[in-house]
Amino acid sequence: MLARLQKIITVGGLLAALLWAWVCWRAGHPGWAAAGVALIIAGHALVLALEFALLRLAHGSDPTPRATLAQLLRAWWGEVRAAPRVFCWRQPFRSRRWPDHLPAAAQGRRGLLLVHGFLCNRGVWNPWLQRLRAQGVPFIAVNLEPVSGSIDNYVAILERAVQQLERCTGLSPVIVAHSMGGLAVRRWLAEAGPAGDARVHRVVTIGTPHRGTWLARLALSMNTREMRIDSPWQRLLGAREPAGRPAKFTCFYSHCDNIVFPPATATLSGADNRHLPGVAHVDMVDHPAPWLEVQRLLAQPVRP
Repeated sequence: MLARLQKIITVGGLLAALLWAWVCWRAGHPGWAAAGVALIIAGHALVLALEFALLRLAHGSDPTPRATLAQLLRAWWGEVRAAPRVFCWRQPFRSRRWPDHLPAAAQGRRGLLLVHGFLCNRGVWNPWLQRLRAQGVPFIAVNLEPVSGSIDNYVAILERAVQQLERCTGLSPVIVAHSMGGLAVRRWLAEAGPAGDARVHRVVTIGTPHRGTWLARLALSMNTREMRIDSPWQRLLGAREPAGRPAKFTCFYSHCDNIVFPPATATLSGADNRHLPGVAHVDMVDHPAPWLEVQRLLAQPVRP
């Protein structure tokens, strides 16, 4: 469903740019033609600039070091390039390019579950999936639907995926989750109570609003309301989690995350929290640090 919508938006935007250019050119206004095309094609850069401005204003007393202007500009430019790559190509047109990989000979080899975030689908992980397939790693990359429903709805999706990996490998998987996906994983674990810890080897989150995000106050869907700082949903989730659960988590976060801020909201007390300076929200998925950490986890010897 999301892929179809993003295809419509992408193709519609390109057609609108071409139509505008043609009309203005025929009318003898080449300058207007160029300006209109630039606004349609690169208008997302202005939206991202507003998000970065809000990020800077909302930093407040957050303990994470405040990003410099140069770091914010580099992160903004990285996100300007990453957003079309993800939302206009990988997700709408290539989300099924790399299907789930559950080889028959995977018993005893650690598997990987990949969980995307809000307004994303499994296509966001395509560079990961290609490399994992080349390595022969068993993996499943889920699609979380409905797109705007409660995060509670994703528990069954994750449970099915984990069961498949358990049957295929005989081992608990490593789980890597971006953004809202990390909350979905925590909600799935909460359903199992303390026994849930045995069903996952390690959880790696990338830009997850573990304690909510300031930006969610401007959103209206059910799952974004649940991601508001100190929301009832957030408080209930925390109350259901065993005290030692964050020790299962490695949390990557950034002071240049334009979606999850203030920055420390992407951390968990008791987790292995790792700061990625100067990296924006979507661009973090392609940062080498989370990939290298997951590679290390997958290479750990399996204890009998």
